[in-house]
Amino acid sequence: MDQEIFDTWKFVAGIGLFLWGMNQLEVSIKDMAGKSFRNLLQKSTDTAWKGVLIGASITAVLQSSSLVTLMVLAFLGAGVISLRNAIGVILGANLGTTVTAWIVATLGFKLSVAAFSMPFLGIGSLMFLFFANRPVLKNVGAFAVGFGLLFLGLDFMKSAIEAVADQIDLSDFSAYGLWIYLVVGIVITALIQSSSAMVVIVLSAISSGVIGLTEGAVLIIGANIGTTVTVGIGSLKGTADKKRLALAHFLFNAVTGLIVFVFIDWIILYTMSIFSIQDPLMELVLLNTIINLFGILIFYPFISKLEAWLNTKFEREDEKSISVYINKVNTDVPEAAVAALEKDIKLAIELVSGFIVKIWELRVEENKQNTLWKKIIRQPYDLMTQYKEIKILEDELTAYHLTMQEENLDIFLANKTTSLMLALRTSVYAAKDFKDVLHNILEMEDSEDQYVSALYKSLRGYTFEELDKIRKYSEQGEVSAAPDWNQNHDRQYHAMIGDLYHAAQKKPIDFPMSTLTNVIKQVMSGLDNFGNAVIHWKHLEKSVIDIEPNEGWNTDDADITGLH
Repeated sequence: MDQEIFDTWKFVAGIGLFLWGMNQLEVSIKDMAGKSFRNLLQKSTDTAWKGVLIGASITAVLQSSSLVTLMVLAFLGAGVISLRNAIGVILGANLGTTVTAWIVATLGFKLSVAAFSMPFLGIGSLMFLFFANRPVLKNVGAFAVGFGLLFLGLDFMKSAIEAVADQIDLSDFSAYGLWIYLVVGIVITALIQSSSAMVVIVLSAISSGVIGLTEGAVLIIGANIGTTVTVGIGSLKGTADKKRLALAHFLFNAVTGLIVFVFIDWIILYTMSIFSIQDPLMELVLLNTIINLFGILIFYPFISKLEAWLNTKFEREDEKSISVYINKVNTDVPEAAVAALEKDIKLAIELVSGFIVKIWELRVEENKQNTLWKKIIRQPYDLMTQYKEIKILEDELTAYHLTMQEENLDIFLANKTTSLMLALRTSVYAAKDFKDVLHNILEMEDSEDQYVSALYKSLRGYTFEELDKIRKYSEQGEVSAAPDWNQNHDRQYHAMIGDLYHAAQKKPIDFPMSTLTNVIKQVMSGLDNFGNAVIHWKHLEKSVIDIEPNEGWNTDDADITGLH
């Protein structure tokens, strides 16, 4: 009888399906209850021990320590949760992620896994397709598909390993000692970036007799250390707190793993005798849980000291501020402080202008990447990152302005800072107006409907014309009166809305009418706010009194008589 050859592609496909299933589970649960989990995480982590419990609970449900870690990093960066309590959540998340191993060991190796996955894949995919307009049912379908893919991937890995189990001789590896398995566990987990997938691979190998319980336990220890690489890579360009949390995550897993590694033979013997476990698979998942629980017991008493030590690290690597001038000027010199504020608010206005222009030019820039190679290697432009920078700059300038209020400003400087802050606020409103319809604008550009394409070009051309007018006004010297941007944009709004409804009466438009009217409204509102921001920046005292930011475009008086 010919020896069976290891089906590499089937094994790789198994890993891919398992990871895809885990991702599908993560996304569907996040969509179904992500906000609830975020609220729970935010409100229930006021102490470290609560953080441990919440981290374990949420990860057990979400089946993704990476998702929980991302939530924690977001709250940590926003200052909602302290570093100490964030560490507690991470400790708990490591414990919660062991639930995956329990599910796989309990069900995955006791049933016909492929047959078990089929109902989930069949019903789930049908629900996902036929209930596309019912978000809850669609996400339930996505969850079922993810669950089915997880077990189908497990079956692929199992069968690929079982086919060659008798042909693999591990005596060569054993000659190097157990540390080689530790290294293999770290490397493989770092490459596939999923400790859950590594645990399944190890369980499959033990089930097939390829490795023993001791070797499997050491591989699991390596997997727990290797999984910290994902967070570590994600923190390389992050804030100091993000790097501190990544370091805490690594220390927790590495120190715990190495201590357990030294006493692994004794721990296996002790747990098997105490819990009377005969099944090596159940023993392995129990060891996985015990390792993480042991780590929590070791580190929890020292969380405060760990936090204090971590706070001494990465002190010079905090998030780079967006502002340029206010960082160089102390507010105890009001004239200099106002001058610095003025320059940075001009920077904010320029950022907003660039953001608006980029929205209309994004596809043009993409089309310039005319070769396949350029399209592959180019870095996609992230408009939301630019919008985030605008918001960060707004926060920095607002905090600086509040500090300035503690100084004794004369009436001239007080009026000037009021006008400048109104310029900042209205410019950010302008950015938000365009940000809110960014996806709709890109959809309009891609639309094959002739009228939608023409409307897109009209809005694009009008935006550039108005930005040019605003630029020319900003470059003027002293002016006697501010332009009435609102009147011009209101007139254009009515004209475009009227034309839209008349066009729709003649021929159906293959695009939601509500979306088109909203895009027109937001574009006009954004241009109006941006024009007013420039007026405020020029310090016209009339602007301080007469012009307030448009938080919403008023369409109550829109003349749409006869358009229905």
